[in-house]
Amino acid sequence: MLLARHAILAALLAAAPLVSAALPAAAQSGWNDGSGTVTCSSDDNRRQQCATPFRGRAALVKNLSDTRCVEGRNWGSGNGYIWVDDGCRGRFASAGWGDGNGYGNGQTIRCESADNRSRTCRTGWRGAVLVRQLSDTRCVEGRNWGSGNGSIWVSGGCRGEFAEGRGGWGNGNGNGNGGYSVTCSSDDGRRRTCAWDDRQGRPTVIKQLSDTTCAEGRNWGYYGGTLWVNAGCRARFGAR
Repeated sequence: MLLARHAILAALLAAAPLVSAALPAAAQSGWNDGSGTVTCSSDDNRRQQCATPFRGRAALVKNLSDTRCVEGRNWGSGNGYIWVDDGCRGRFASAGWGDGNGYGNGQTIRCESADNRSRTCRTGWRGAVLVRQLSDTRCVEGRNWGSGNGSIWVSGGCRGEFAEGRGGWGNGNGNGNGGYSVTCSSDDGRRRTCAWDDRQGRPTVIKQLSDTTCAEGRNWGYYGGTLWVNAGCRARFGAR
């Protein structure tokens, strides 16, 4: 009988590592009891995705690895999940923010210019505002980021968190159709063209963003669904 018990105990101890190996997610992620956080770990520098109960994005609350966890580089999040890679291991919490900030419905979207390359992020919004800068490069509307036609564009190393603009310039002031706008910028004094939705009507300057005065016919104009700016004009345009 004693020998049989020793045999059973030895078998259980031998099986324990196999059980642990079969459950990597439990070791790498999950609720920390009572803290409202989730731990997610990139073991052996491999990409790992961890489920979360968060509605929307997550925020890093503690770096647990020697590798620095940098959002957008070796970790990111979405509605109900976090991903980590390249050795990042961290503790995460919900990054939700309230509806009382003067922006849209409280949802944000990250858009990042990696390696200074241009990128377009779909939003479904008529316009956007920068609510948090994530890059060392200063994000300047019209210069390295802008919005319109349901999207945000970033370039030149701008990385930011954006929210839907509430209200818009065109509600109740007799100018416009409820918030449609396009930002167009003549960087380094060079001519640039930007798409314009003809269905919105003809464009007009609603906010000048450059020190150079934007004067129609001189350094900006419009033809057939296209805005053009030149000689340093940078502005947000809305429909007449």
